[in-house]
Amino acid sequence: MPLAQLPQAEDEGTMAKFNYEALDTGGRTVRGQIDAGSEDMIIEKLRGMGYYPLKVVREKKKVGDVDLLALPGLRNIFHRVKIKHLTVFTRQLATLIDAGLPIMRSLHILEEQVESVVFKEKIGLMAKSIEEGSTLSDAMSKHRKVFDNLFVNMIRAGEIGGVLEVVLNKLADYLEKRQALVSKVRSALMYPMVVLVLATIIVGVILIMIIPKFDDIFSGLGAELPWMTQQLVTASNILQHQFPLVIAGLIILYIIYRQINKTREGKYVFDRVKLKLPVFGSLILKASIARFASTLSTLITAGVPILQAIDIVRDTSGNEVVARAMEKIHSSVKEGESIHEPMREVTVFPPLVVHMVAVGEETGAIDHMLQKVAEAYQRDVDDTVDALTSIMEPLLMVFLGVIIGAIVIALYLPLFTLPSLIPSS
Repeated sequence: MPLAQLPQAEDEGTMAKFNYEALDTGGRTVRGQIDAGSEDMIIEKLRGMGYYPLKVVREKKKVGDVDLLALPGLRNIFHRVKIKHLTVFTRQLATLIDAGLPIMRSLHILEEQVESVVFKEKIGLMAKSIEEGSTLSDAMSKHRKVFDNLFVNMIRAGEIGGVLEVVLNKLADYLEKRQALVSKVRSALMYPMVVLVLATIIVGVILIMIIPKFDDIFSGLGAELPWMTQQLVTASNILQHQFPLVIAGLIILYIIYRQINKTREGKYVFDRVKLKLPVFGSLILKASIARFASTLSTLITAGVPILQAIDIVRDTSGNEVVARAMEKIHSSVKEGESIHEPMREVTVFPPLVVHMVAVGEETGAIDHMLQKVAEAYQRDVDDTVDALTSIMEPLLMVFLGVIIGAIVIALYLPLFTLPSLIPSS
C-alpha cells in the first residue's frame, strides 16, 4: 500500500518524525510518516480522518544526523559551528537579501531552518542586536568564534558599499573553496596518520603479548642475545612494567607541545618544521599560498582597504611563517611600497606568485591575478593529493613490512646461533 500523505501537524513544541500504520474505512492498511510534537497528536489526527491507528513509532535518528551540540551540557563546552553550516547560511542570506527581504526577517527565516543548535542561538542573538540598532557586521563581531575578522570586515565593506548580497555570495564562494582545499589536505594527511597509529598499536601488542614468551625461552638459554634482539626485549620490558609511565610521558609531551604551540615563537618553529617535511611540506606550503591568494583577492574585491586586508590575511593564514611574511608586507606597503617587492624579500612565496602579483599591480587587476594564483595552486594541491594517494598505499605497505620484518628477524636471530647460545656441559 503506498504511503498515505497526511497534512503536517502544527505544534509550537519540538517537532519529530513519526512512522504510523493504520486501517482505513475499507479495512485496508495504510502507512506513512508525519511530523508532530507527540504520538497523541498523530493518533487524534488519524482518528479525525476516519483511520484506526494500529502503530505509531518515532523515527530513530541516524548517528550522523544527530547534532551532538544539542545534547545537554555539550552546548556550553563546544561553540564551534561547522563550516558547511556557515556556508549554507551565507548563501541563503545572500539570496533572501537579494530578493528584497529585510535583514531582520531574513535572519528569523534562517534561524528556523539552520540545523545546528549553537548556530541557531547565535543567529537569534544577532537578530536581537540588529533589532536594538546594531548593523549586521557589528552583530556578527560579537560572535568571533563563528564569524572571524575576514567575515566581519567583508560584511562591513558590503554594508558601506551597498552591495551586501554581492559580498555574501563572494563569501559563500570563498568558504566553499576553502573547505574543499582543507578537505583535500586533510585527506592526504589522514591516511598515513591512520596507518602509523595502527602500526603503533600492532607493534605495542607484539611487544606486550608476544615478546615476553620468547624472552622466557631466551632467558633459559643463559647466553648473551644479539644486539637487535636485546633492544626488542628491553622495549618489551619497559612497556610491560612501566606502561603507565610511558602513557604519562606521552601525555606530558603532548601538553608541552600544545603549550609551546600557543606561543608565537613556538608555533613559528613548528610551522617551519612542517614546511621542511618531505613532500608534505610542499603540499602545506601550496595550500597556504592558495588560501593567502584567495583570501586577499576576496577582500580586495569586496572593497576592504589593502592594509586592513593584509592584516586580516595575516590573522586567518593558519601558518605563522606566512603570518610573519604578511607582517613584513604590511610594513612595506604602509611605507608606500608595492606588494610584490616585500613578497620577493620574505622568500616564502615562489617567483611565479611574485611575478603574477607584480603584473596585477601594474595593470590594476591585482584581485583578478590573485584569484588566478589561488586557482592555480588549488589545482596543484589537487594534483599533489591525487599523486600522493596513488603512491601512499604501496609505500606504507612497505613501511609496515619493514617494521614487522625487523621484529621477526630480531625474534628468530638467536635461533640461528642456537648452538653457540647453549652452554657446553
